[in-house]
Amino acid sequence: MDSLVAIRDQRLDVALRQVESLIATHPEFRLAQLVYGDLLLSKARSITDVGDYPLDAPSNKVIGLREEARQRFRHHLYSPDPTALPEYLIHAPQDPAQVVVVDISRSRLYLYQNRGGSLRLLGDYYASIGKNGFPKRAKGDKKTPIGVYTTTGSIPANTLPDLYGIGAFPINYPNEWDRQFGRTGNGIWIHGVPKDTYSRTPRSSDGCIAIANEDLRTIKDILATPNMPVILAQEVSWIQRKEIVARRNRFEKQFHRWRRDWESLDHPSYARHYSSDFRNETEDRASWLDYKQRINAKKRYLRVGISNLSIFAYPGEHNILVVTFEQDYRSDNFNDHNKKRQYWRLEKDHRSQKDAWRIVYENTFS
Repeated sequence: MDSLVAIRDQRLDVALRQVESLIATHPEFRLAQLVYGDLLLSKARSITDVGDYPLDAPSNKVIGLREEARQRFRHHLYSPDPTALPEYLIHAPQDPAQVVVVDISRSRLYLYQNRGGSLRLLGDYYASIGKNGFPKRAKGDKKTPIGVYTTTGSIPANTLPDLYGIGAFPINYPNEWDRQFGRTGNGIWIHGVPKDTYSRTPRSSDGCIAIANEDLRTIKDILATPNMPVILAQEVSWIQRKEIVARRNRFEKQFHRWRRDWESLDHPSYARHYSSDFRNETEDRASWLDYKQRINAKKRYLRVGISNLSIFAYPGEHNILVVTFEQDYRSDNFNDHNKKRQYWRLEKDHRSQKDAWRIVYENTFS
């Protein structure tokens, strides 16, 4: 990036020395090679853009590299305020303690770590997405999904074609929310790049997130952690940490009211937390609540413990939160421990005419 700043400031000899040093270390860095050619050409004539070559140059490749240069330079000039956070990070889990956020508009992947309830930025990397943009809707559309996902494991490099670099880390697209809307496809990964490539242009994958092998090497052990949240956003909005805390506190009041109403065995109070649009994988609101009423009528007491809570705002959706937690269920006739995921939507309460959070989807998983 220092070389691009030097070019902007017309310090071309400084920029040439910097780029020569960079390509000596990374000869596979195509953007650096392109800029190097520009700097050599500038000794003979004026250069007006990255890749300012004759008309017979491969324009499709040059256009992609120009966009990579713009994205890298843009990030260099306008990096996020270190006191702010992506608005999606309402409450990060304790385990796993890391969260990935991808800002598609800026071609950046951010890695955060939860340390004692406070989020710290661990890394910030250039990233590429699907060649046809976003959001993913169907198998084969070569687009990157928008949403909240989790990693599902890792695929070692020795089992992959060179295209994927030093490893791949699948995410759970399509998730529960995608399936509600009939979105199809699979094989969305975070992965590396071929050996002869330092980085790919901003839109060049088949829908995956691709980062430089050098960057992936520093975070691949973290990405290999199953169930690590991965948030893919069209454009990240940054807000101050105190606003994150305020949003968290407002929602958690409603969340714990749901838990207490469930424990009370007061069915009408419990039912009010579920939206008229509620569905899970097999049932609508009426059948789900009928089932819960029959089950709870047989109990004398019920206790629900909550741990490892995470709350994320869902990118691309208006007033949707995805909430995941471990649930310790205890009653006089049944005990269980599992994981639960809920999608909550801010709706108008018909009785009070005030905004209230309601559950629109819920499921348990192992």
